[in-house]
Amino acid sequence: MSQASLPPSGDARLRLEWLEAGVVLLTIDNAERRNALDMAMVEALGALCPQLERVSDLRCLVITGAGDKAFCSGGDIEAWSQLSPEDFGRFWLREGNRVFDALAQLRQPVIAVLQGHCLGGGLELAACADYRVGEHHIKLGQPEPGLGIVAGWSGTQRLTRRFGGQAVRRMLLMGEVLQADEAWRLGLVDRVADKGQGLAAALELAEVVAARSPRATEVSKMMINAAEGEEGGRVLDALAGSSAAASSELAEGLAAFRDKRRPEF
Repeated sequence: MSQASLPPSGDARLRLEWLEAGVVLLTIDNAERRNALDMAMVEALGALCPQLERVSDLRCLVITGAGDKAFCSGGDIEAWSQLSPEDFGRFWLREGNRVFDALAQLRQPVIAVLQGHCLGGGLELAACADYRVGEHHIKLGQPEPGLGIVAGWSGTQRLTRRFGGQAVRRMLLMGEVLQADEAWRLGLVDRVADKGQGLAAALELAEVVAARSPRATEVSKMMINAAEGEEGGRVLDALAGSSAAASSELAEGLAAFRDKRRPEF
């Protein structure tokens, strides 16, 4: 795939557009529900990730939410609160984790623009990004225990790996809601921007990413993910396979297979 064939998002509430060379913007457009995610949106995001991996011209993905109230308020309570405990665990949580894993493991760097509050599953979504720009007025938190539920989309696992256990304890166990400046001090946000300036700041960063070696950037991201325990097995297989495929021995092996002879390595 190339820039001319950007895939459809699969859900009108997930809008894709090219912003500049190599940079695609994904907007969660469900502002009337504070950009909450229902199952259809989660499934559409999951289907979109492998398609974005195949867009050859895509160097950096930028994610934001519509409006200025919320980046994402997490899973739509109306969508999951009616599920049986079995379906909640089997489908809502497992599918959400599968999709968020795919986003975190996307080969291209991802920048999240937190132009509004980032709570619960919204913070879990933001944690999948490689870099987060937060506007100064936003709040971040994990309110799930206050609702009698746990953070189920890797809110204890990925957040702890990326931000440290104490920051997660403050939000989950103590119910702290963090302002942007405090989130920056704790490493949840990498850069703080003025209100309305988050996307512009992210585009400056995306331009830097897009100008760097795409293959070296991709491999560097994979190795960082492996160091964090994000995708160790897949990284080893991918790097080992690429190394073997670059060898002249593969060409000889394939030629021998086609000619039905013993290869001469």
